[in-house]
Amino acid sequence: MFQYTCLNPIAAVGLDNLTEDYTKTEDFAQADAVLVRSAAMHDMELSDKLCAIARAGAGVNNIPLDKCAEKGIVVFNTPGANANGVKELLISGMLLAARDIVGGIDWVKANADDENISKSMEKAKKNFAGSELKGKKLGVIGLGAIGVLVANAANRLGMDVYGVDPFLSVKNALTLSRDITVCKSYDELYKTCDYITVHVPYMPETKGLLNKAASIR
Repeated sequence: MFQYTCLNPIAAVGLDNLTEDYTKTEDFAQADAVLVRSAAMHDMELSDKLCAIARAGAGVNNIPLDKCAEKGIVVFNTPGANANGVKELLISGMLLAARDIVGGIDWVKANADDENISKSMEKAKKNFAGSELKGKKLGVIGLGAIGVLVANAANRLGMDVYGVDPFLSVKNALTLSRDITVCKSYDELYKTCDYITVHVPYMPETKGLLNKAASIR
């Protein structure tokens, strides 16, 4: 019998896949395995009983990898598992930014009691007109499971999409739409695009990838 604990809420649809050989415990020190999403584990004391840590996500920056290696604890992640959800949130974010939808909602709430709201709206709506995503240039840094979905979705929305990934896999390259331009450098992306989205793991090599020195126009 193995015991596991969850440091963050994990959906029942996932936990229900565990067999009767696994039982849940709230005592971290007694767990053979840990399921985690965003909880930081760097300052946690890892017991000698702990055998595995599974991250419900792609990055593992919240897990003390060196400490786990020293203690022989296996670390798993789930790259691509939530890729479609992230893609949808990214598209939503661009729409919110392009149209100031939140500003429009706030205006409606603030003027809910206006008896002449139809006329007032005609005067105010120009402040929330925004612009279309079609024809805008999107730069995608990191063409992995998420980046490829984002690039292809944006392309279907009529955006001009540029991507950069020094480690682009053959599998992802074959999935990428032929209309997407793959750049050779980050600078080329920064100078070209209206929107930039980053889909790379957080590590020393990627820290500060976007900063004041980036030549964003």
